[in-house]
Amino acid sequence: MALIAFWVLALALSPLIFAEPSLGTGTTQYHETRSSIPTGFKLLGSADPAQSLTLTFGLAQNDEEGLIDALYDVSDPASPNYGRHLSKAEVETFVAPKPAAVDAPVNAWFAKNNMTDSVPLSPTGDWVEFSISVEQASELFSANFSKFKDARGGGEMVRTMAYALPEELQGHVAFVHPMVSFDSPAGFGSSKRVFDHATPGVANGDTPPACVNGTTPGCLQFIYGIPAVPAVNKDNQLGVTGMQGGVAGYSFLETFLETYRPDIDPATNFTVVGIDGGSNNQSLPSISEGNLDIQYTVGVATGVPIVYVFVGTQNQDGPFRGWLDEVNYLLAQENPPKVMTTSWGAFQESSFSQPVTERLCQAYAQLGARGVSFLVASLDEGVGCSPTNGSNFEATFPSNCPYVTSVGGTDNYTPETAWFASSGGFTNYFPRAPNQSSAVGAYLAQHGGPDSANAGRYNASGRGFPDVALHATQYPVFEAGEWFLLEGTSAASPVLASMIALANDRLRSAGRPPMGWLNPLLYSQRGREVVGDVVEGNSSVVCADSEGDSEAPRGFEAVRGWDPVTGLGTITFEGLLALAGL
Repeated sequence: MALIAFWVLALALSPLIFAEPSLGTGTTQYHETRSSIPTGFKLLGSADPAQSLTLTFGLAQNDEEGLIDALYDVSDPASPNYGRHLSKAEVETFVAPKPAAVDAPVNAWFAKNNMTDSVPLSPTGDWVEFSISVEQASELFSANFSKFKDARGGGEMVRTMAYALPEELQGHVAFVHPMVSFDSPAGFGSSKRVFDHATPGVANGDTPPACVNGTTPGCLQFIYGIPAVPAVNKDNQLGVTGMQGGVAGYSFLETFLETYRPDIDPATNFTVVGIDGGSNNQSLPSISEGNLDIQYTVGVATGVPIVYVFVGTQNQDGPFRGWLDEVNYLLAQENPPKVMTTSWGAFQESSFSQPVTERLCQAYAQLGARGVSFLVASLDEGVGCSPTNGSNFEATFPSNCPYVTSVGGTDNYTPETAWFASSGGFTNYFPRAPNQSSAVGAYLAQHGGPDSANAGRYNASGRGFPDVALHATQYPVFEAGEWFLLEGTSAASPVLASMIALANDRLRSAGRPPMGWLNPLLYSQRGREVVGDVVEGNSSVVCADSEGDSEAPRGFEAVRGWDPVTGLGTITFEGLLALAGL
């Protein structure tokens, strides 16, 4: 039985009785509803009517379906327009708000209700932020606001279980955020795990000589055929997402390069771009994620200019905590990095409502249409645990988005096997992408039947992830005078991004466009021929309260073809070049 998403749009609710807070009674045409308070959140009582709320409108766009059609048109290798990526201006014509929505109804509504502080958050103005009191919001949106606390260590928040759109905004406003979204700061972070202090020289019989010191740049060059020859095009940038706590040390990088890349200048560095007050301040402590990401992009993508997009805490996007701000920054650039990798993000899919998640995901589609490959670590949660039913699986953001490439993790070297914590599964929000139909359909036909071990615990019709996987364990990282071995899909994503950036360099030299959104290419017949299938291992992380429970979800097995642990499998640099037609 497929899981059902919590979000219902434009649902006419008959009188229903819920535990406080209630949806109310009557026949109000609610725009979004939530059926229950998520696990981990505690109801504190009614919200103070005088409290100020910061809300965001997602305005109706000019042609959102046309954007997705255009994305596929330039990304599908079977299309005659493959590689003819759109310009910034061309993308913006699709997503700009319909003039009729802004010029009359929305601005008139703001004026009518004495709201003069509305601010556009995105380059085209399709996200608009404004302030309003709880009392006024309750009246205008037919909502009952309550105060909640995240019992897992987060702060208090004001939310409602349902809201309606004023009649004059219907058809012009797609959603109001974060009315029914329950984000958890306690669950947000990087996907990196500290494994142990590095112990160079320890190997077993299955470890290649190049990997006796762990998964070093030299090891990665050996197992994936990554070239050590420097890239030559200085406008071919690779972007790395950094967030609070992810300081990357300049001196740490120098030591790392001296140790594991003695063939290049140890003074090789990276550029930092700060948004939301972000700064790679060397006096601040780090949780190692920044050092991992930078050491394995600078140290693997030889000669490629690395841009560290560091997101601070002065977020303009509220509960998104910088995710929307980062993508809006990238969209505002005429020439954003053609590859982005992020190893951050532990939002459960249901943290945000479906229409909000769809709009944020669409922002990645905008980047893809412009030729940007956006990679994300699939995270280290195994199948993920539903906040409402611990026996069901739940996808994570942003891997649930079909317009990013989700990178899972492998372990061992010869052969590579599935890493036990590699996150993967199926989303409740997004249908299976057309390019996945054959690969994911074949998996479900063989392993997703009603008698399978995890039947009924996931939405078999949803987008499957990860898309591919690379090695995720035994990464030596230097920090504060010590070597550590780190593990996580947060290591796999920067390595794949480095490989793509090196392939883009060759494409650039040949006068050809970058690889762009990868998924249609990866799932094509050609793509499935060049990936290295991973057929051993499984994802075996279980929920914290499920140890010893024989009925608890036990994850997925790595099998022939695509699977929800390692995706299609691993890919070598030679395979990438073949995909690129080089």
